Amino acid sequence: MLFTTEFSAGGLAGMLIGVILGAIILGAIIGFFITRAMVKKQLKDNPPVTEKQIRAMYMSMGRKPSEADIKKTMRAMQQAKK
Repeated sequence: MLFTTEFSAGGLAGMLIGVILGAIILGAIIGFFITRAMVKKQLKDNPPVTEKQIRAMYMSMGRKPSEADIKKTMRAMQQAKK
């Protein structure tokens, strides 16, 4: 009773192609959003440059940075991103 509907060969092929294309498009959309969320989380957890890294950079140049130097450098880097 469940499979009593008959499809023509062209109708069945068209439905199969539609389902495959729909699955590919749906997979691409879901993959995009999952990847975007993962990248955002990675950037939040591991920012490209941290204050600790800036401090190490100043120390490697032989200079002990003040907190104002570090904040100034961080601000300049954030403005450069925009």
